[in-house]
Amino acid sequence: MASAAAPTFPPLPLAAARPRAVAVWLLAVAGLVFAMVVVGGITRLTESGLSITRWDVVSGTLPPIGEAAWAAQFEAYKASSQYQLMNRGMTMAEFQGIFFWEYVHRLLGRVIGLAFAVPLLWFWVKKAIPDGYKPRLLALLMLGALQGTIGWWMVSSGLVGRTEVAHERLAVHLGVALTIMAGCIWTALDLLRSGTPSGDRPHRWVVPFALLLAVQIIWGAFVAGMRAGHVSDSWPLMFGVLVPQGLVTTARDLIDSPATVHFLHRSLAWVVAASALLIAVRLWRAGAGARALALGGLVVAQFALGVATVLSGVAIPLGVAHQACGALLVAATIWAAHWSMQGTRR
Repeated sequence: MASAAAPTFPPLPLAAARPRAVAVWLLAVAGLVFAMVVVGGITRLTESGLSITRWDVVSGTLPPIGEAAWAAQFEAYKASSQYQLMNRGMTMAEFQGIFFWEYVHRLLGRVIGLAFAVPLLWFWVKKAIPDGYKPRLLALLMLGALQGTIGWWMVSSGLVGRTEVAHERLAVHLGVALTIMAGCIWTALDLLRSGTPSGDRPHRWVVPFALLLAVQIIWGAFVAGMRAGHVSDSWPLMFGVLVPQGLVTTARDLIDSPATVHFLHRSLAWVVAASALLIAVRLWRAGAGARALALGGLVVAQFALGVATVLSGVAIPLGVAHQACGALLVAATIWAAHWSMQGTRR
């Protein structure tokens, strides 16, 4: 008796991985994070960050509607130290002006959360995420969720006993935002990579320069958080000399003294600019012309904007442009570093 034939099944469909679509989405998210950093700079420079004294994740999505709602928000702000010590007598119109920027900042944070979580779920269900990328995308999602908590942790530090947020917490908030942006860009570049890179590519600069740039960004956040940009409106001299005396009396002065922090930030700017220009030359010689021009051009623009911001007495447009250019410099560094880390290394 003939044995029964084994049942046959249609072949399983291959996963519909769409690396390019996922990469485009991540670059769009990175663009939103960049916008968030710019609005955050406006929020800080206009002293708007403490205008909303509660963290209402859902109900806070809508702005106050009607006179009663606005009056309640204003009364809550009047209980803050910033109002009591700095803005006593502020009118409702003035309050609405600072409320606007903090509201936009928080609303943009919600938009970014949705812009990441919803497409991630869609790509996941459609099996469009290439193998090996799910853990990385989940890590970025969790980091974004953590950023919301860090934002409130930062704001809460300025509601009682001071007129501004803690500068250390501001530095953490900015650092995490730029980390998310950099992670989105790097992952997108991984997804867009095609073929096997060839040729010698300088790579030893990546980690040292990334650490140097991170330190400069942290001290830049300290400057913004302590309003230390107002300490001196001259350049290259500070208080009439190149190196003021008595800037460091204790280790805490390195992060708590406005004059010391200001001096360290402007001094590190020379090191960052010189390093970036040397790296740009190496990239140019290695064949990465566009990346070299982006890195070199942005570091020169950032240096010039920093000087202009100091000389202007921290004019808000220049201060915002300085922060925006700093974020673009991070993006250019990621673009150049990703190229450098591929192929034959030297």
